[in-house]
Amino acid sequence: MSWVTKTLSSTIGRKLIMALTGLFLILFLTGHVSGNLLLFKNDGGEAFNIYAKFMTTNPAVKLLSWLTYISIIGHVIFSIWLTKRNKSARPVGYGVSTPPSTTFSSRNMGILGTIILIFIVVHMQSFWAQMHWGDLPVVNYDGEEYKDLFSIVTFAFQNELMVIGYVVAMAFLAFHLSHGFASAFQTLGLNHKKYSPAILVIGKIYCILVPILFASMPVYIYFTSQS
Repeated sequence: MSWVTKTLSSTIGRKLIMALTGLFLILFLTGHVSGNLLLFKNDGGEAFNIYAKFMTTNPAVKLLSWLTYISIIGHVIFSIWLTKRNKSARPVGYGVSTPPSTTFSSRNMGILGTIILIFIVVHMQSFWAQMHWGDLPVVNYDGEEYKDLFSIVTFAFQNELMVIGYVVAMAFLAFHLSHGFASAFQTLGLNHKKYSPAILVIGKIYCILVPILFASMPVYIYFTSQS
């Protein structure tokens, strides 16, 4: 197991873990937003509730969920370590406050990540914890009972502050992804003049499209509930 210790203790190894966990979380976001699109289905929440039950009872999904939790924790821990290391290696700030080779996202990944982490905690408390241990109402579809998570989601997003907070968090997510997507591939050494431009384009589309889709859900629910 010495190679594990060496990987976890070396800068290169920790950057590699950051890249791998980041890409795994990108895959998670893709699946999560795809499932949540069922909120747009005009069926009183049936499809979404069935999906929610599947995601919390299927053994394979449960395994992926634990990998997601581990990835989040690992991503956060190693990002903190790398940030501290970079600061200690450069105790004196740049002479120029904004180096021309950097972007807003790359300069503020720590802040963006912290805000997103706070959002994740609030989000999980509001919905994930409620689905697992909350006293949710129950609905019946074809003789089978399902927890009515849809009613909890729609009730939460009738609150203007909740909707605004969600949309703002997705804006921060977009900035975080805009740097993290390409950075992960670069860390893994997947740079080539033939496919690097395609990765950059896909990354830009992804970091805009996915946060917009997430943000559109509470907005849609809010305005639908007002009509």
